Amino acid sequence: MFAAAPPGDVLAPENLVGRCDAIVLTGGSVFGLAAADGVTSALSQSGTGLQISDNGPPIPIVPAAVLHDLGNDGDKNWGDTPPYRQLGAAACASAAPDFKLGSVGAGRGAMAGAMKGGLGSASIIIEGGITIGALVAANPTGSVYFPDGKTFYAWPFELGSEFGGQNPPSQKDTADPFPVHSRLKQAPKAGANTTIAIIATSADLTGVEAKRVAMMAHDGIARAVRPAHTPFDGDIVFVVATAKNALPDEAPLVRPAIIAQIGAAAADCLARAIARAVFEAR
Repeated sequence: MFAAAPPGDVLAPENLVGRCDAIVLTGGSVFGLAAADGVTSALSQSGTGLQISDNGPPIPIVPAAVLHDLGNDGDKNWGDTPPYRQLGAAACASAAPDFKLGSVGAGRGAMAGAMKGGLGSASIIIEGGITIGALVAANPTGSVYFPDGKTFYAWPFELGSEFGGQNPPSQKDTADPFPVHSRLKQAPKAGANTTIAIIATSADLTGVEAKRVAMMAHDGIARAVRPAHTPFDGDIVFVVATAKNALPDEAPLVRPAIIAQIGAAAADCLARAIARAVFEAR
């Protein structure tokens, strides 16, 4: 499994490892980072990870991204024992192909602008049988809705009625750069928002190609959130490739064209996943 993340990270294409055993998305700000510790310990105990020497345990590679949701509702009276390590271990033990969306997991305390955020997912199979899927914990500063509070900005990319099938209002959106349902209409706080996501594909990507798909996938945030990538956000997109579908190498421009197709589909899936996260939130 290849993965791409920002330069300087252990997963960066120029570095040695270039693979991971799990990726953790969590809430809880700095306390929530302990969820990755719980996953790391659970994987190591199961024998998963780099076996650098015969004398030590396996060392799982577990990158993580975290939301700041501590200013929202929920019990924070955990004293000197934050629950996130235990939650991470429990999540690792219960990981499965099917999972709930909305106000669960990393999306439990998320806000999408002034609306409830959450956990969202979407996928598609493109030409050649290549699967692309997106998983996101949506907690952006910007709004996911038109001013009507019903139509998602991601509506052009909806498949079926996965987030309500609401058509856009007859009137155009306003020219106001701060939509009514964004936190920028209130009093935004530094570090209080972000959108964290994983794109997974069955294609046999190199680390460099995974990084290009991650760059393209970020456009999905801009399609679903207005405004996106503000100074109050700390967005990140991981890309993982399971390498189940081999890509052709014989023609010099065929492979880059397929990478472009995967990146475009990843952006669409991420936009859909953000809308589904909010649509399913309670």
